[in-house]
Amino acid sequence: MLVAAISDTHLPRGARRLPEACLEELRRVDAIVHCGDFSTAAVLDELRAIGPPVHAVYGNADEPALRELLPKELVVEVGGARLGVVHIPGPAAGREERLLRRFPGCQAVLYGHTHLPQVERHGEAWILNPGSPTERRRGPFHSMIVLEAVAGAISPRLVRLT
Repeated sequence: MLVAAISDTHLPRGARRLPEACLEELRRVDAIVHCGDFSTAAVLDELRAIGPPVHAVYGNADEPALRELLPKELVVEVGGARLGVVHIPGPAAGREERLLRRFPGCQAVLYGHTHLPQVERHGEAWILNPGSPTERRRGPFHSMIVLEAVAGAISPRLVRLT
């Protein structure tokens, strides 16, 4: 099972939209995970229209309609693997251990908010931040993550979009 993870899209903003390379990845996966900060519910609707199921949490910059519709955090099972998803991971010091405690039994924890991509193994689990496909901020480039989940094992790949 292929899963695309994105975060911090902050759309709409002017004429900005998801990069075509991002859309191509989203169209070919079995599921999409969004780690928060869509901005508006219309963006969630646009993601759902792409086709694969969308699993998402709300972020700190999301409108009230999204906060009512989406959870603050969730655990989703894909390809026999459990993925914990949250937007704000808390302070950098001790982040990985804190996230693993927050989502026990998950093979990966995905988060957003920082716009800084992260693909790191910690013990038996992955800590993943897809960065942002649209708003780099302090990140080195626009990015997303595509991960393959098979029989509970996860193989993540950071996709550089710019």
